[in-house]
Amino acid sequence: MRASESDWDSASFRDRIQTAVDAFVDEQAATLGPLGSDAARLVREAHTSVSGGKRFRAAFCYWGHRAVAADVPDENALVRACAALELLHASALVHDDLMDASDTRRGHPATHRLFESEHRTAGWRGDPEQYGAAAAILLGDLLLSWADELLRRCGLPITQVAPALEVFDRCRTEVIAGQFLDVSVQARGRADVETAMTVLRYKSAKYSIERPLHIGAALAGASPDTMAELSAFGLPLGEAFQLRDDLLGVFGDPDATGKPAGDDLIEGKRTVLVALALDAAPPADAALLDRSLGTALSVEQVSELRGIIAASGAHAQVESVITELATHAVTALDKADLHEDARRVLRQLASAATQRVV
Repeated sequence: MRASESDWDSASFRDRIQTAVDAFVDEQAATLGPLGSDAARLVREAHTSVSGGKRFRAAFCYWGHRAVAADVPDENALVRACAALELLHASALVHDDLMDASDTRRGHPATHRLFESEHRTAGWRGDPEQYGAAAAILLGDLLLSWADELLRRCGLPITQVAPALEVFDRCRTEVIAGQFLDVSVQARGRADVETAMTVLRYKSAKYSIERPLHIGAALAGASPDTMAELSAFGLPLGEAFQLRDDLLGVFGDPDATGKPAGDDLIEGKRTVLVALALDAAPPADAALLDRSLGTALSVEQVSELRGIIAASGAHAQVESVITELATHAVTALDKADLHEDARRVLRQLASAATQRVV
């Protein structure tokens, strides 16, 4: 199978990934069936956790493979391999929502809130919040385990899968360490721009784009030189992708994001956007922003903090950096020795990842 730019249908690809993850979770449901209704509840929430989303990680994995190998003898196996990244992402989101005390995810109750509510409604013993937290930890761990299993059992020969598993191992190590950097920065209540960029790079940028590209390329037997070329494209693009996410976390429309207005401010995220605003805002405004982070905020207070960030020039500066990073990434892509059909689609994906509104 060969693809061209006109063949690429992102909606169709998302459907194929959804079918793959649903089928895999259904396999696991059959295995867990003898455990009864509690296991069924866990599987039900697993299905919810892997439903929807932009599927960028799977797409970059797929086209990382196609950039090296123009023909794919077993398309279904490759799609299953790419779908493993979506299980990893679902795991990270379940844990992230718990750590951030988020109430919602994609317009639905966050996993810990759902199980907390079920405990409270049933009138069970113990602390409903603790029960919800335990359920979220266990579901996140289960999804993480399943991600590894799906990649190993995707259907491609183990000689192809083994190099990809090595990258997958590094990817999981990086994102978990990045998460810890993030919670530590929030706990200390301070982060300069350099620290915030380090968190951004390891918590999101590498695992969102660079490592998915590498996993797909590794499945195709890519050389170290090709991996380096994909890094030159994927890492700056991943940074631009997360900077866009940071803007949406403050300025995004709740109807589009599925999160409350100014959610990152309420959660106390010490992002690059916030670090820049704290550096540039007048002292009184910077102090208000700093002490407001991580507190319950009204719509009016969110609006005031948005105004401080915008007036500081941080919003415009982050937009400028996004453009610069995306341009750098595409320039590197154009220079890379990759199949031209894949290059065209990767260029489309770069635009979609950095210019999105959700």
